Amino acid sequence: MSKDMQTGTPAASEKVAGFSKQARQQREIRLRRRSTLIATVSTISVFLAIYILVPMAPGWEKVQHSFFNWEIFEKTFPTLLNAFLLDIAIFAWSAPLIAIWGLALALARDARSPALFPLRLFATVYNDIFRGVPVILTIYLIGFGIPGLGLPRPWNSPYIWGSVALVLSYSAYVAEVYRAGIESIHESQRAAAKSLGLSHWDTMRFIILPQAVRRVLPANMNNLISLQKDVALLSFIGPVELLRQAGVFKSFYANFTPYLGAALIFLAVTIPATRFADSLMARQDKERR
Repeated sequence: MSKDMQTGTPAASEKVAGFSKQARQQREIRLRRRSTLIATVSTISVFLAIYILVPMAPGWEKVQHSFFNWEIFEKTFPTLLNAFLLDIAIFAWSAPLIAIWGLALALARDARSPALFPLRLFATVYNDIFRGVPVILTIYLIGFGIPGLGLPRPWNSPYIWGSVALVLSYSAYVAEVYRAGIESIHESQRAAAKSLGLSHWDTMRFIILPQAVRRVLPANMNNLISLQKDVALLSFIGPVELLRQAGVFKSFYANFTPYLGAALIFLAVTIPATRFADSLMARQDKERR
């Protein structure tokens, strides 16, 4: 044992701490490698089992012809991609409206003045209704009900009222996410702003909202991912978007392969968005720690 370690000097303590940290890091590396190896082996085993056992099923050939027909896939996939542009367009004009209307509802829920109680009551009832009614039912009621009033074109368009139904439904969910972010800000910050002479709305604008919006960004990313998928529900009221076009091809070819193509297109968009949302959540957790 060295002289520094025998005498218990600060240099000896630093050496011991360094050795302990290095040993801990090496142990963590070994555990990560072991976990990665186990996960890799188990994943390969599952895929091999599926690859071997599924084709052994008695109806595999019929399923393969109905869902995995490469010839039909090649014929229909380019048209499905073009139809997906309509999904993107509906998503692009609906998402900003949802963000704005959802924030307005959240602010209404947070209104603390007795004179604004009717506004707070409206936001509460609104959120309860549109979170309680399934999205598809809202699309049916608005997408078929309002054009049934006999409005002139273009105000009877299913594209308009389908988008309105999505905005109304998703704004309720986004509003609750915003509200959770607003309520997560400690009350002492409001008190500090009040002591500085800031009004309620200035406090919300300059202190509460910048923090709240940043905190709920990952959760709202998940809502956006759900919205991108639920745009396909508008196909039930008329718009020929991706899902509707896949249904047309399914009827024409008497084959389900176009639905597989539509699923692959949705996955190509939603999986990267999901991973991005996960990275945002991981970054926030790291910053908190």
